[in-house]
Amino acid sequence: MEIGFVGAGRMGRPMLVNLAAAGHDVTVYERNAGVLASLREEGVRPAGSVRDLARLPITLSMLPDGDSAVEFLLGDDGLLTAARPGHCHVLMGTVGPELVRELSAEAAKRDVRLADAPVSGSVAAASARSIVTMVGADADVYERIQPVLATMTAAQLHAGPVGSGSAVKLAVNLVIAALNQAVAEALLLGEAAGIAPAILYDALERGAANAPFVGQKRAAFLEPDRTPVAAPVALIAKDVRLALQLADSHGCRLPGTLTTAKVLEEACAAGDGGLDMAQVLRTLKTTEQGK
Repeated sequence: MEIGFVGAGRMGRPMLVNLAAAGHDVTVYERNAGVLASLREEGVRPAGSVRDLARLPITLSMLPDGDSAVEFLLGDDGLLTAARPGHCHVLMGTVGPELVRELSAEAAKRDVRLADAPVSGSVAAASARSIVTMVGADADVYERIQPVLATMTAAQLHAGPVGSGSAVKLAVNLVIAALNQAVAEALLLGEAAGIAPAILYDALERGAANAPFVGQKRAAFLEPDRTPVAAPVALIAKDVRLALQLADSHGCRLPGTLTTAKVLEEACAAGDGGLDMAQVLRTLKTTEQGK
């Protein structure tokens, strides 16, 4: 199948490489010449413009935020200005359900179908095709895109109509952010009590607090200078903000998430937005020392 892709970043690149490896004819729009050169080696073709993607039956985007998604779809040379009737676009970045529904309404005016399918998992999981996608789409659109999503993900969960996938993703990332905060606080408390961080982490991994996320983040917490960034502080902070906006729109009270958001925002304000999310531990230590 001919598929267009935009957003060959940390998560997007392994996903589109898996698409190509599965035998799909993948065309990618990417401004970075170095990234394009490496993708050619993976059998991916470059697009000269977004309009080149619009001629294809299906396109996918893995963009970092709502502004990027709006620009890609509705900009002067955006996808929706050139997409043919019947085209289907799948938003795989996390942009929030309200914006997804607004973009879907704009797409419908042009007889274009839109779905949201954000993913849960790490970059390594994306490479291994073990990530999960939560899909918001009409039943016929889901049936159309599910085989494509299955070449990149281990499971495809149809959450409901457009926007539902993004709501599930925000709920999941709320838990991830809370776990990250809890591990950081546990390490801070253990160190204050004279416990070696590695010993404390052994207790977390082998006791009742163990969860896949806890094990996956061990190196990020204990050896941050030697561990590649998996999920930057700024990205998880953005998702938590979106979760709080969704909660506010429904009158939900999320006191734990408010605290988590505050620490993430402090980390961003300190210039640590590009560091791995585990580095909220550094923020907590700095706050403690500043008392």
